[in-house]
Amino acid sequence: MINEFRKFILRGNVVDLAVGVIIGAAFNSVVQSLVAMITEFLPSKNGKFATASFEMLGKKVLYGQFVNALILFIIVAAVVFFLVVKPINKLNEIAMGKKNTEDPETKKCPYCLSVIPNEATKCSFCTSELTKTKKA
Repeated sequence: MINEFRKFILRGNVVDLAVGVIIGAAFNSVVQSLVAMITEFLPSKNGKFATASFEMLGKKVLYGQFVNALILFIIVAAVVFFLVVKPINKLNEIAMGKKNTEDPETKKCPYCLSVIPNEATKCSFCTSELTKTKKA
């Protein structure tokens, strides 16, 4: 039972996920400080944009907190896109582009370059419609 637990904990996905969560938590404080610097330049009556608000139906609406959260989301999304998604997509493109289809029963999808059967009419990876090629 302990050996199974050890295998589970040391499995690559679990360790990768743990590292990702830790790095994400550390990155969160960096992004929050950046957002705080950006919002210092936004106008507000008391000098602190995070506490900017207005009255509606007798209730105080803190729109500054919402704008801070929105800026935080946009910064995190941009960083993830440009530093994680784009490089991984490029690496996949390079890896799939060099993959030879030596098997005469397969071909490359012209859209995503994945290896698919010759008889396929739709790519199982990118779901693109394919024209059926006839054997010569």
